[in-house]
Amino acid sequence: MNAERDERRTAATEGDEQGEKGLGSRAPHFIRRSRPLHLSWQVGVFVVGLAVVAAGIVMLPLPGPGWLVIFAGMAIWATEFVWAQLVLRWTKRKVTEAAQRALDPKVRRRNIILTVTGLVIVGVLVGLYVASYGLRPPWNLGH
Repeated sequence: MNAERDERRTAATEGDEQGEKGLGSRAPHFIRRSRPLHLSWQVGVFVVGLAVVAAGIVMLPLPGPGWLVIFAGMAIWATEFVWAQLVLRWTKRKVTEAAQRALDPKVRRRNIILTVTGLVIVGVLVGLYVASYGLRPPWNLGH
């Protein structure tokens, strides 16, 4: 246990030197001082984060900002748990890389070409349907 705590402190100070926030608990000092109080704090943070993540998962198929709420729950967990901090760092890095790739002129040109091609195909299919059947909905074709 002490070796793990020392590794966290080392990682935290290394992160501070690199301009990043260190890993570990963000609980107030008076809470971290008392083991039972800190454990209670961690349980509370975990339960609140779990509720937010569960709400986000429910919002994925339903209307609502599902992924945004899931990441908010992860951010709540990251205030207390190192694993959540590492997941958030990885996610931020991947989102930044994807945004940079999306801004690449070659990728933008390819995406525009694919979008226009898809819209032309859909337009041709809609035109063929209207030419064949008129403006009747497909479920009324048999009548």
